[in-house]
Amino acid sequence: MAEYPKLDPSRIRSILATDCGSTTTKAILVEYREGEYRLIVRGEAPTTVEAPFEDVTKGVLNAIEEVEELCGRTFLDGDSIITPSRGNGTGADLYVSTSSAGGGLQMVVAGVVKTMTAESAERAALGAGAIVMDALASNDGRRPHEQIARIRQLRPDMILLSGGIDGGAVGHVVKLSEIIAAADPKPRLGSSYQLPVIYAGNNMAAEQVVDSLGDRTDLSVVDNLRPIMERENLGPARDKIHDLFMEHVMAQAPGYRKLMEWVGVPIMPTPGAVGNIIQTIARQQNLDVIGVDIGGATTDVFSVFGEKFNRTVSANLGMSYSISNVLAEAGVENVMRWVPFSMDEKGLRNRIRNKMIRPTTIPHSLEELMVEQALAREALRLAFEQHKVMAVGLRGVQKERTVSDTFEQTGSDDTIVDMMSLDLLIGSGGVLSHAPRRHQSAMMLIDAFLPVGVTRLGVDSIFMMPQLGVLAEVHPEAATEVFEKDCLIWLGTNVAPRGAAKAGRPMFTATFTREDGASESHEIAFGEVKLVPLGLGETVRAKLSPAKGCDLGSGPGKSADRTLHGGVVGLILDGRGRPLPIDPDDSDRVDRVQSWVDAFEAYPPLGPVPAA
Repeated sequence: MAEYPKLDPSRIRSILATDCGSTTTKAILVEYREGEYRLIVRGEAPTTVEAPFEDVTKGVLNAIEEVEELCGRTFLDGDSIITPSRGNGTGADLYVSTSSAGGGLQMVVAGVVKTMTAESAERAALGAGAIVMDALASNDGRRPHEQIARIRQLRPDMILLSGGIDGGAVGHVVKLSEIIAAADPKPRLGSSYQLPVIYAGNNMAAEQVVDSLGDRTDLSVVDNLRPIMERENLGPARDKIHDLFMEHVMAQAPGYRKLMEWVGVPIMPTPGAVGNIIQTIARQQNLDVIGVDIGGATTDVFSVFGEKFNRTVSANLGMSYSISNVLAEAGVENVMRWVPFSMDEKGLRNRIRNKMIRPTTIPHSLEELMVEQALAREALRLAFEQHKVMAVGLRGVQKERTVSDTFEQTGSDDTIVDMMSLDLLIGSGGVLSHAPRRHQSAMMLIDAFLPVGVTRLGVDSIFMMPQLGVLAEVHPEAATEVFEKDCLIWLGTNVAPRGAAKAGRPMFTATFTREDGASESHEIAFGEVKLVPLGLGETVRAKLSPAKGCDLGSGPGKSADRTLHGGVVGLILDGRGRPLPIDPDDSDRVDRVQSWVDAFEAYPPLGPVPAA
């Protein structure tokens, strides 16, 4: 494995960063100018990990060549990157990269109890940037021969095995290790090395696990994921996953050995890098954050609540290759409820079939765009629902309960996702980042995630979060500065009370004091959405007064004083209630949705809609 020298962030003035995606390799140049780090230019080129090139560095060099052309400087010396920078202005002080080429990091995890140690192992793998292909457990209902066949069928890049608390019973986790040994799994990439397996379970079983797997796999033993029932310890397993990703998975992919010699810090899996920048922002600014990356085949959701990080991958929810799965999981009625014009089920299905036939096409008419964005809302909603199921407190932990707890409607294993405490909601992916109007991005995020209280909204402008995530490992200040000033498009702030009111009755009143001292007041009725202009960089002091029974963060009916930030959309005052009062069978549905669309200023007027 390549050795990476310790870097002094204060000496880094120019950074080249690439993200080697499954189809496109993206390069950015970040430089320190006039007292701050800023994005200078961006280039991209097709990824070249597959035939006929079979060398990922060719795509990297092509993307950096575009950067050279755009900024008029030299960063390449033949087939290599010039680092550190030279006195004549050529080269960069640091080169970093992320990768999801070749399918990214694909893992199988295993644990003794499906809802305890197997779930902890899944969180560790997801947090490290992996796609979890399956989670095996002693109690998952499958017989040993079925589990063996499943491992052989999947051919993962890596396996994470956990189970038991330190000093506890060893039988079940040893049996799982024997199942893995019997499967004798072969790696997906390369045939000349043994499959990496990480054991992060009961320390008393480590010796027997080594006996089972030590000769058949490249076994690493790290600290237990659940050393005691009340504590989760994911760090050592995640660190080892990153190390083995570099040593084994990347080393076998075409051209990655050369790329590993160029970078100044280890290559990170693209989703792991996105999670890293979100965690960095949350930690530095003491925020609760949700981020989502919606792609063609999958949707990743990231969250940080109370310093607790979670990531989930919804592998069958995407906007091109998986679009039929979105319809199947959401149901026709849930998709059609967002379409602001009359449309029958056959028309919707025909439009989705056309997208399945040509998955990389973009909408060519306004009605096609509306249908695609209706599907996007449902893909985001479903991915978020799946995320909340995984982002929970530790299962199996005995908790002291009071008399009042007995009468609460929530259980001890409820999700830790608290929308009232959410400070920042970030969207990424083509349907959000490349929406024709930023107002559409804000509308999709709000409709899908239903934030309550006061929530700031942003979108990743040019898919820069992966490069900034790996940069944050070396220079977190530079990464966060570019993230806030160049990566994020600040949409504005959403204000939405939890609760409901009678039709037409006020939900809340917002009284604003602007920076020039001018004041204004807005009364929002139940079911109403109102957009208030407030530009990028502008703020207002707001007194938010909810109706009786409605809550804006200070309790039902209690006023809250907040500072609200503007953006390219402005302030969204959302009085529609939670969940949204929208019935697919309601004869007034189209008019109601159209009124919300108009309030968001999302689309230009729609003419007659042709048949699909």
